[in-house]
Amino acid sequence: MDSLSLIAVSVALALDAFAVALAAGAVLRPLSFRPCFRLAFHFGLFQALMPVVGWLAGLSVQSFVATWSHWIAFALLLYIGGRMIHEALLIEEGQVRNNDPSRGMTMVGLAVATSIDALAVGLTLAMLDVVIWIPALVIGLVACGFTVLGLCLGTRAGKLWGSRVEVVGGLILILIGCKILFSALFFKKAVAGIL
Repeated sequence: MDSLSLIAVSVALALDAFAVALAAGAVLRPLSFRPCFRLAFHFGLFQALMPVVGWLAGLSVQSFVATWSHWIAFALLLYIGGRMIHEALLIEEGQVRNNDPSRGMTMVGLAVATSIDALAVGLTLAMLDVVIWIPALVIGLVACGFTVLGLCLGTRAGKLWGSRVEVVGGLILILIGCKILFSALFFKKAVAGIL
């Protein structure tokens, strides 16, 4: 895999992490080092590990991944986005929020949901006989950088617009999940129509 293709794939994979980080940044006000590090580290780690898992799995689990990965990502993003919207509405009603997207299962769910595409990339690279280690490292580092950028921008937007940004952030997560689901389903129908 040449350098330009690797950078293009890394940026494409990091865009979901960037969009999710924008939404998470709106919740993390003020943004401090620890939550920023936790999210950037985990998003980068999962983006780096998923292609390795896909590469190691090779063709043996390709049909399972192709069948279920988009449904898993959709469900995770729908659930987390719905929770963000619910919590933002609670804040507007004066209730206390207890959700930190940089902790616990919320963080793991976001990291998994944004990195499932990287699993498919790993499967593809295995079929092309590409050694995975350098691409996985670059994919993880780019995702880490895009996550930090998204968190910083999201925090600034959150300061300007308050809890409305959290509602928008939750909607963005749901839309990303829908995009993943519909593109996977549409792609299957398009391929079936060609064959």
